[in-house]
Amino acid sequence: MKIALNGASGFTGRLAVAELARRGIDAVLVGRDPERLRAAAAGTGFEVRIADIGDQDALRSAFGDVDAVVNTAGPFARLGAPVVRAAIAAEAHYVDTTGEQQYISDVFGAFASAAADAGVTIVPAMADDGGPSDFIGHLVGEAAGTVDVMTAALWYRDGGFSRGTLRSLDPDLLFDGALRYENGGWTTYAEPSRLSWRFPGAADAVRVGKAALPPVVTVPRHVPVRSMEGLLGGSFDQLTGGIDPAFIDSLPEGPDDAQRRQSKWTICVEAATAAGRAACGEVEGTDGYGKTAVIAVEAARRLVVNGAKAGVLAPSQAFDPESFLGFLSGHGVRWLVTEG
Repeated sequence: MKIALNGASGFTGRLAVAELARRGIDAVLVGRDPERLRAAAAGTGFEVRIADIGDQDALRSAFGDVDAVVNTAGPFARLGAPVVRAAIAAEAHYVDTTGEQQYISDVFGAFASAAADAGVTIVPAMADDGGPSDFIGHLVGEAAGTVDVMTAALWYRDGGFSRGTLRSLDPDLLFDGALRYENGGWTTYAEPSRLSWRFPGAADAVRVGKAALPPVVTVPRHVPVRSMEGLLGGSFDQLTGGIDPAFIDSLPEGPDDAQRRQSKWTICVEAATAAGRAACGEVEGTDGYGKTAVIAVEAARRLVVNGAKAGVLAPSQAFDPESFLGFLSGHGVRWLVTEG
C-alpha cells in the first residue's frame, strides 16, 4: 500500500504524516515547497514529490503509482478540485479533510461520473466534523426509521484554530450561505429551528446558530429524511464580518500540543419521525486536528484494503459507520445512540 499525502507540510498535513509513520504505511509527500516537504518527511523515510496545485500534469504524475490520495490542503473551495481531478486521472482513491459544506456539495456534483468511470472512490469530509457526524447521523436514522426532521449540532471549545482553518472560514458561506435539506434538495434558509442546545456535559444550554455543517449535504444521501439543518454552538460573532488576512498571517500556524490536547468537540444529532418516534446520537472527543489525521489516514487505508463502490460517496456509504466509530473509540472518541 502506498498513500500520497497532498499538503503534507501544512499544520494538519504534518499530523497526518506522523499518523502514517506511526502506522507503518508507506507514503509519498506531495506539495510545492521542497524545503518544507523535506522537513515534514524528516525521520520517516517517506519520498518527497514536488507538484504545484496549478500544474495538473505534475499532480497526476505525483499520484501515478499510489493507491490513494489524502488531501489536507485548503481552502478546498480554491485548492481542492485540481487534486480530486488528478487523483481520478491517476486512478487513485481520494479522501480529504474539508469541512467546507458548499465544496463537499460541489464534489458530488462535479466528479461522480468521472470517478465511477475511473473505478475509484472519492470521499470528502473525512475530518473530525464531517466523518463522525455522518456516521452518527446514519445510526440515528437507522434507529428512528423514516425521518421527518433531523438536526445536527456541533460545539468546539477550549482550543484554537489553525491558520489554514481560519483562511477556510468564509463567513458568507458558513453562516448566511448555510444549506438546509428540504424535500429532496438543498437550499439556503433564513432562520435556524432553535437558538440553544443542551450538549452532553454542559452545565447550561449553549447558544447555537445556523451553520454550514458537512452532514447536511452527506447524511440525506443515505438516510431517508424530509428536512435537515446544521447548528454551530458558541459565539462566532467575531467571524461574521470576516477576518483580516494580515491578522491571520500574524497568528501561530496552529494550536500547540497542550492546546490541542485540551480542546474538545461534540456532535449531536436528533431525529424525529412524522409518527412521533425519536432517536438521538452524540459523538465527542478531544484534539480535533489530531483526530482528523487519524480519521483521514484510516479512511484511505480502508479504501485500499476493503474497497468501496466507485464514485463520490458520503462517509457512511464508503465505510460501515459502527465499525469506523468503534475504531475511533480506541482513540478516545465516545459515541452513543439512544431512542426515545
